[in-house]
Amino acid sequence: MPLQDLTPQLRTRLNQMERAVGWFVFLATALLLFGFGYYIYHTAERKGWFKIKAPFFTYVQSSAGLNVGDPVYLMGFAVGKITSVEPQKPFEPYNVKVEFEVLDPYFRYLWTGGSYVKVNAAGFLNQRQLELTRGTNGYAVVVTQPVSILGLAEAKRIATAAPGTWQLAQDVFDANTNLIFRAYAPVEAVLDESNAPLLAQCRFDSNSICVYDNTVHRKRIVASWHKHDHRYENFLPDSEDAWLHAAESPPVSDQLQAMVAQVQSALPGILALTNQLAAVLDHAANATANLNSAIVAAQPLVTNFASISDQLRAPGGLTLWALGPNSHFQLESVLTNANTLLVNSDTNLNQLTWDIGAMLVNLADITSNLNVQVQANSNLLGGISKTVMDSDDFVQGLKRHWLLRSAFKTKAPVKK
Repeated sequence: MPLQDLTPQLRTRLNQMERAVGWFVFLATALLLFGFGYYIYHTAERKGWFKIKAPFFTYVQSSAGLNVGDPVYLMGFAVGKITSVEPQKPFEPYNVKVEFEVLDPYFRYLWTGGSYVKVNAAGFLNQRQLELTRGTNGYAVVVTQPVSILGLAEAKRIATAAPGTWQLAQDVFDANTNLIFRAYAPVEAVLDESNAPLLAQCRFDSNSICVYDNTVHRKRIVASWHKHDHRYENFLPDSEDAWLHAAESPPVSDQLQAMVAQVQSALPGILALTNQLAAVLDHAANATANLNSAIVAAQPLVTNFASISDQLRAPGGLTLWALGPNSHFQLESVLTNANTLLVNSDTNLNQLTWDIGAMLVNLADITSNLNVQVQANSNLLGGISKTVMDSDDFVQGLKRHWLLRSAFKTKAPVKK
């Protein structure tokens, strides 16, 4: 039915329905666009699209296990990803160039002292990963603060006007290449009048100095530390300053191959050792069999020893085992006789002591009488002496008599 044939009421209601459908379609489209935008924003935030990315590169011997998009780790955190894995040209000193990017704020942990790339095994399927080490000293490899080259007078003026804001972006040396001022030192403290004698000895290119404002930060990497010039300069992704040294461990496949080769070389020795172990086990089995036979043969000996031990543990067992079954009675008889002997010896000893005492008394009496006789007769000793001399002459005469001479012969001494 044509629209003009409808009644005014129907046309009004139809227009209202069309407006409602239009608003519904508009709101649905708006919600769809909002959801799609939120998804894009959330994905961009999760993948770090809004964060500052610092590009770096390193050189490795092999690209095995390294793929574009693989995460890069620092202190266990995924801080970036690999962006390129490309072989080097012929006659280049390195084999493979690996480029990667590190997100903010993790690139601020990379310093000139102590930061390098470790290429570690990440699984048993020849997978590897890049792990960055945190710097411990030196200077930040890349920065987001723009570097300015100013004259000494201008640098002193702006640093004095805003103390604590401006810092050195270079190392300052004297004519003998001795380090006088390090980078990051406050400019107003370095250019102070008290340091005039030191500043007079320093070398400045064109009487200028590199400084930076620590309150200004760009949304990108603007400068990197140049090791040879000892200062920050404009950052170039392919420059040597974006290169980090790599400590590469061999892939798991190479390590397994080396292990297999080592096992193969050691296998003959292992087999020889196995044969020796088998021979040792055979000898041990024979020794065990011989020992078993010896144990069986020693069982009667053990039984006898146990019987002897039982006898020795009995009261008087040692005496009975050593002296025989009648030893007890013999020992009692010996002890009885010894006791009787001791009693008799005591009695006899007393009698003997009494007799010796009486004999000594008699001897004393004889000696006393002899003393009295000697004192009473002074010629007694002379007579005794003459009697002894006459006896000696008589004996000497007997020695010289032909009949008795042989009785007094003496043996001649034996010649040695």
